[in-house]
Amino acid sequence: MKVQVIGKDFKVTEAINDYVERKLGRIDKYFEESLAEVTVKSERNAQIAEVLVNANGERYRAEAQEKDLYASIDKVVDILEGQIRKTKTKKDKVMKEGSIKELNSISADAGKEVVNEVIKYSYYEIKPLTIEDAKLKLQDRMNHNFLAFSNVETNKVNVIYKLKDGKNFGLVEPEA
Repeated sequence: MKVQVIGKDFKVTEAINDYVERKLGRIDKYFEESLAEVTVKSERNAQIAEVLVNANGERYRAEAQEKDLYASIDKVVDILEGQIRKTKTKKDKVMKEGSIKELNSISADAGKEVVNEVIKYSYYEIKPLTIEDAKLKLQDRMNHNFLAFSNVETNKVNVIYKLKDGKNFGLVEPEA
């Protein structure tokens, strides 16, 4: 990591420069190549450290203000490290989700048979009907084998279905 320390109305000593480089070494592990611009300044009773890191096309910025310059440098490095970890975690999560989606599409294309999995969802409105109305509605739907409905008489969800003989119907009704 390339570090540039600038002092505004403040003389940057060798000790401060070494301390900044040593502390920014914690951030260096996240990137192969990066540039950090550190600005230190003193205003009234506060020592301010501001760091701008450019790495991998990303920009991270943090500022901390403490009574002691070394404490403000520690705090600003902690803030930056949190930002970098958060960004990296988000990117890793997106990449992982993308790879899982890609893996699922590859496995689907491979022609392997999917067994014991819910592979299709259908959503529809459950309307209040009598059993006779539900039977008539199911007869109108040639491609459907069952119909879920709210039974007007019991206010419970029922399912009416066509039996294999094609002439009769079955009814699924919850107990109690």
